[in-house]
Amino acid sequence: QVQLVESGGGLVQPGGSLRLSCAASGSIYSVYTMAWYRQAPGKQRDLVAHIGTGGLTNYADSVKGRFTISRDNAKNTVYLQMNSLKPEDTAVYLCYAFIRNSYDRVGRDYWGQGTQVTVSS
Repeated sequence: QVQLVESGGGLVQPGGSLRLSCAASGSIYSVYTMAWYRQAPGKQRDLVAHIGTGGLTNYADSVKGRFTISRDNAKNTVYLQMNSLKPEDTAVYLCYAFIRNSYDRVGRDYWGQGTQVTVSS
């Protein structure tokens, strides 16, 4: 069994910062791409940022220069540092990882349960 557990969401004022964490645990053989998505009420799920095993990153245009994705491969953990937050960043943020588990070595998509980020004064 593999699971992703997020933490770090909450309520913050516009211009503030938050740091999200997502740890993968369980029967893991190898973790590949990790990413953060977000979904606002009534809207589709959108990619925020992703990071490869070598550290190569990609960001949505709406968060470039404000958000930074990073990972700790030894801890199977991905982070999202969010600065200069805006009300339009309000959403449920979901962690994603492509993981090869240790019992059948088959790669699969895994998702966290989501953490709420609310940007409001």
